[in-house]
Amino acid sequence: MQIDKLRGKELDQLFNAILSLKDLEECYQFFDDLCTINEIQSLAQRLEVARMLQNGFTYHKIETETGASTATISRVKRCLNYGNDGYKMTLDRVKEQEQEKEVKE
Repeated sequence: MQIDKLRGKELDQLFNAILSLKDLEECYQFFDDLCTINEIQSLAQRLEVARMLQNGFTYHKIETETGASTATISRVKRCLNYGNDGYKMTLDRVKEQEQEKEVKE
């Protein structure tokens, strides 16, 4: 795990702060204070790239739709293939939540 190199009190504090957020609005408030717009957009872009890679989209289609560089796409793909399954875990949960929401509507 690459994150093990970073593990410590400050990172624990950050992750615990994120875990304490109760809803989407609190996430917007926290990340607006914590990050620049570009940093937030980069994180969101990587997650979308991961979603598209999981769904079998080509690099060209991903690059066109997200504006991500091929280097970013390759890095995300490497994480999907050889990482800690963090993208897969969260994308599966988001998809599950969206499906539950659709059923309720």
